[in-house]
Amino acid sequence: MNKFEQLGLNESLLKAILDLGFENPSEVQEKAIPLLLEKDTDMVALAQTGTGKTAAFGFPLIQKIDADNRNTQALVLSPTRELCLQITNELKNYSKYEKGINVVAVYGGASITEQAREIKRGAQIIVATPGRMQDMINRGLVNIKNIDYCVLDEADEMLNMGFYEDIVSILSDTPDEKSTWLFSATMPQEVARIAKQFMSEPVEITVGTKNSGSATVSHEFYLVNARDRYEALKRIADANPDIFSVVFCRTKRDTQAVAEKLIEDGYSAAALHGDLSQAQRDGVMKSFRGRQIQMLVATDVAARGIDVDNVTHVVNYQLPDEIETYNHRSGRTGRAGRLGTSIVIVTKSELRKISSIERIIKQKFEEKAIPSGIEICEIQLLHLATKIKDTEVDHEIDNYLPAINNVLEDLSKEELIKKMVSVEFNRFIAYYKKNRDLSTQSGERRERNDSEPREFNNNGAVRYFVNIGSRDNFDWMTLKDYLKETLDLGRDDVFKVDVKEGFSFFNTDPEHTDKVMEVLNNVQLEGRRINVEISKNDGGGRRDHNNRGGGRSSGPRREGSFAPRREGSGGGFRSDRNSAPRRESSGGGFRSERNSAPKEGGFRRSEGSSDRAPRRSESFGDSPRPRRPRRD
Repeated sequence: MNKFEQLGLNESLLKAILDLGFENPSEVQEKAIPLLLEKDTDMVALAQTGTGKTAAFGFPLIQKIDADNRNTQALVLSPTRELCLQITNELKNYSKYEKGINVVAVYGGASITEQAREIKRGAQIIVATPGRMQDMINRGLVNIKNIDYCVLDEADEMLNMGFYEDIVSILSDTPDEKSTWLFSATMPQEVARIAKQFMSEPVEITVGTKNSGSATVSHEFYLVNARDRYEALKRIADANPDIFSVVFCRTKRDTQAVAEKLIEDGYSAAALHGDLSQAQRDGVMKSFRGRQIQMLVATDVAARGIDVDNVTHVVNYQLPDEIETYNHRSGRTGRAGRLGTSIVIVTKSELRKISSIERIIKQKFEEKAIPSGIEICEIQLLHLATKIKDTEVDHEIDNYLPAINNVLEDLSKEELIKKMVSVEFNRFIAYYKKNRDLSTQSGERRERNDSEPREFNNNGAVRYFVNIGSRDNFDWMTLKDYLKETLDLGRDDVFKVDVKEGFSFFNTDPEHTDKVMEVLNNVQLEGRRINVEISKNDGGGRRDHNNRGGGRSSGPRREGSFAPRREGSGGGFRSDRNSAPRRESSGGGFRSERNSAPKEGGFRRSEGSSDRAPRRSESFGDSPRPRRPRRD
């Protein structure tokens, strides 16, 4: 029995839910839907982004709307154009079997005349951004004086974006006896003030702890010098071949500069910020949802509309001005029950903010060192091997096999594998041969971590490769717990856990090696045999408190004439002279053509401009703190 049937929803909505593939309601849906269906009441719901809030208010809203009445009965306010359109589309999907219900989106960047025309035809539900809604009210193009329901979605973010006066003005134009439903991830003072002013004895529901982070997101930080911030970003991307991420910057200028630099260095990236036209933003988001873009560099304002369930990482290239905003950023990953990772790149001067965020989200960060070139080589080569193994063979190649066999007939299987891997490895290792240590010492955090000596002083540690990873629903925390339980080891005996899509690495002290090899190589996970091997590099394991980097390096300096490029087909690495690394959407290999990224939304540089320097210096991270962002 579908659990949604127990919430009191009618048959037409249950049919739509079945079409959408929803099986079990999320916690916020389970708490909110029966409450909102039972009676007309004001409600404050505190829940993290990505917990299913749209359905939590959308299903009861649709069920309560009178489809025979063409007047506007409900107003939903959301912070950005993207989120406004997303909510509108979802409400349309929910109401597909409810005849006569019309949902209209009202947002800036589109024709206000056409939006007014759609409302005049009959719109029981209006989904709007505050700025455009206030504009329509001022022009007399919309009437919300008799609505029955008002929903404030992402209320904290709307207020953080400077919409307080617009929201107060809009709510003042609505009847006192309406039901107001406020959904927010956090409860700052301005949100509480809105609730007190416009709501009557609201029922409050909380999913998790107030202002806490999502349980499906793990948090990591990398400590670097300010000048190395951009190099660290590239290393993090290279160490995660299947990365599908949102990279946050504080300002539009930094967002554009970092995106341009990534594109110039061959990564599949794009910028998303308020200076782009609506057509450009739509193009960027379409490419991102289609995974043509792996690294979407965005401002906090523009990213409010990003609702993509399979984002693997959120990277805080710069921490937000308001610490509470971190919660919204990290909510872009770990959605719909999937595991995700939120990464922060910090300098020593910003380190205290990590402790502040920990207090707010009530979760601890793991400090990690920037991956070395050798580590990245191993990760990329194992990723390539996994990709080759998982590739489906197109039998059209059969016609070419006789000629290929003639060329390779003198090679044994072992020689063939060595040569194939060497094509990749030789150029990739040359790329990372000259490098320097990016990691910097964390004095403030080191004192806190002295209680975990093995984690940070693991001299002589053994590093292992294991063939399970994020595709098996592990992140570093859950894999560490699984290994400890399976091997019957203590809390600190498994450390330096690093999870990739199809494989992972971890460390133990040498005395546990025999046990690890014997036990894990005889374990099956959901019918698949686990394979564990000793890795050739120590993963930075032989580091101590006086040398946190352990010889880790900064990645390639673009000095030599050869540099690897990433190929979209998942092939390998190849190089042309004077070429920078190129990362394509599927994260496989390298290729050399310049200007190969798509044009839309600023994620391809113009003809002949590929060698143009970015508008800001390499670090991109040292600009003065900006003022509160303008409304987007």
